[in-house]
Amino acid sequence: MQTARTTQQEPVAAAEDLLRQLEGNEEPRLVTLFASRERDQLALNRALRERLPKSTRLVGATTAGELDNQGIHAGSVVLGALFGDFEVGLGLGTGLSADAVSAGATAMKRAAQELGVRQSDLDARQYVGLVIDDGFRYKKEELLLGILEKNQALMLVGGGAADPQPDPDRQSALLHVDGEVTTDSVLVALFKTSAPWGALRSHWYQPLGERLTITRVDDSATRALEIDGKPAAQRYADMLGVAVDDLEFGKPRGFAAHPTALKVGREYFIRAPWKVLPDGSILFANLLEEGSELELMKAGDLAGMTRAFFQEELPRRVPNPQAALLFHCSGRMWYAHATGTVPSLADTLRHAPTAAGMNVHFEVYSGFHINTTLTVLAFGEK
Repeated sequence: MQTARTTQQEPVAAAEDLLRQLEGNEEPRLVTLFASRERDQLALNRALRERLPKSTRLVGATTAGELDNQGIHAGSVVLGALFGDFEVGLGLGTGLSADAVSAGATAMKRAAQELGVRQSDLDARQYVGLVIDDGFRYKKEELLLGILEKNQALMLVGGGAADPQPDPDRQSALLHVDGEVTTDSVLVALFKTSAPWGALRSHWYQPLGERLTITRVDDSATRALEIDGKPAAQRYADMLGVAVDDLEFGKPRGFAAHPTALKVGREYFIRAPWKVLPDGSILFANLLEEGSELELMKAGDLAGMTRAFFQEELPRRVPNPQAALLFHCSGRMWYAHATGTVPSLADTLRHAPTAAGMNVHFEVYSGFHINTTLTVLAFGEK
């Protein structure tokens, strides 16, 4: 993998600057494009597509920040060019808001068709799926049902296309699939390879040893009305020993420092509360089910645990790592800003293998929609 980054604003100049930084004459099989939202995405796509080899596939998204081995950036474009022994099939599903299950199923079907394989025949040892969706449609759980409908063993990793705009009424996201730029969509890039690979994730939390039960939810299944039979926000605040006003995500003693997690085997998948609503309920980032039991977590050393992930866990899981696609939760950035740890967090990326990625609006790992996590698709060599 080779990466390039530019701050050139004019689309043609940006495309030429990015491709000028690539070395050698070999044609990349796949290029990833992570571009700040305020740019002219159509013009940028066209400029790159015109200059890339016709056989090179292109996927990408708008971001809430761009990542490479030099750190976490804003207002730039990061390109990743992947070479080697792999095949990739691309699939796009549109109409996410209207029917997310069908959109996910369509994206997966098209990606598999490009590789000439039936979805039910996908060998989870040789195939892995990269998923990028329009994060502001809040449809990850439904679209994942569609993607995995015919093969639940397939590993998936990815995140939501994003926008640094904090106003929910003005947020929007775009996806790139070859020469198409689209919204309200989901893309699947299906990789086939015999090289080592890993679908990985990293968060900085540890179980607190306490559990809570979601005892009442609203009709949307996103708001916890009661926890342990008590008003949700007050119960959560009491468990943490803080005031309700301290809970909102981004504040150092609230949801960001003490989220909840779903325990699956020995693993903890973060499924974070997001904000307290005026009626005392809690809006979660994930769908909720009455009677579900969640673990209460506590924050550890964000930068230290991320550095250890890159230095120890990733190379242990992926022999001779050569490339990493990073999907970094924007919630991690909010917490890093709140705790003054952005420089140390950004510095961890120099310990990663050659990497390109973005700050996303919620993450995908396996068949789960998770939060406040770094998800990674890494490739090695043998």
